Amino acid sequence: MSFDEEWSTARSAAANVSTRLNSVPAAPGPGGGSADLELNQDHIGEVGSEAYKLHTRLSTDGKHAAASTAEAAGALTREGFASGAALLKVNTRWESQLKTLVAACANISNGLNYSLSSHAKEEQQLHADFTASKIDQLLK
Repeated sequence: MSFDEEWSTARSAAANVSTRLNSVPAAPGPGGGSADLELNQDHIGEVGSEAYKLHTRLSTDGKHAAASTAEAAGALTREGFASGAALLKVNTRWESQLKTLVAACANISNGLNYSLSSHAKEEQQLHADFTASKIDQLLK
């Protein structure tokens, strides 16, 4: 099969999937089944809180096996087993991935906290602006 034929097949398959997805009716639920995204301050706060909890747990629980794994890798290496180096590599990769995941959880938590805080400040400013404009209209 040539590239053009394969590309054409992939495009038509993607179009079929898109058509099926667009024809699926909206699920019933809050908002009367509309497709609009609904998110309120409480939901954002809950997600941020869960991200913080996950960050905290991963920071401690994700490191439980680090010392014993490094010790086992060292012992295997000293005894001449190639699996010692492999285990050390796995441990190093685990620690790297764990740091990435912990940082991502922190970014989510901090970003959502910032969003809540900035939204509240914007709401206060809008309320103040609206109140001032109403007073200004009444004085004229």
